[in-house]
Amino acid sequence: MDADACPKVIKEILFRAAERAQVLTTLVANASLRVPSSPFIRSLRVEQGSDVADHRIVLQVQPGDLVVTADIPLAALVIARGARALDPRGELYTEDNVQERLAVRNLMQGLRAGGDLIAGPAPFSQSDRQRFANHLDHFVTRRPRVEG
Repeated sequence: MDADACPKVIKEILFRAAERAQVLTTLVANASLRVPSSPFIRSLRVEQGSDVADHRIVLQVQPGDLVVTADIPLAALVIARGARALDPRGELYTEDNVQERLAVRNLMQGLRAGGDLIAGPAPFSQSDRQRFANHLDHFVTRRPRVEG
């Protein structure tokens, strides 16, 4: 998980799923994180700096892994390495949609940089949480269990 800006409620859903499905889960951030004591959950603190956590995730991701991130460029990189990417709002990035999402993101970033006022994302909702939990459940129930 790209944990720097992930909502607490999503982390809690991820922690419960890791325990229930016995799936090794790593949270990567450039700040200390509090995680439950568990053989299935660990945190990895990286140095401060732009995209340092993203680079570490890309270096460690393996084909078939799931990366939870709202960072579309990171999602594109992990998908290119054979992993999957899931936005905390529940959007599953795929080879079919990640390049389009990246193009839209870049367009919106350019408009904001040009001074055009464009509204940010809608507030995080219960349906976002549910969509995330459903995709996560689908993924973890199809993974082999990790021996603690």
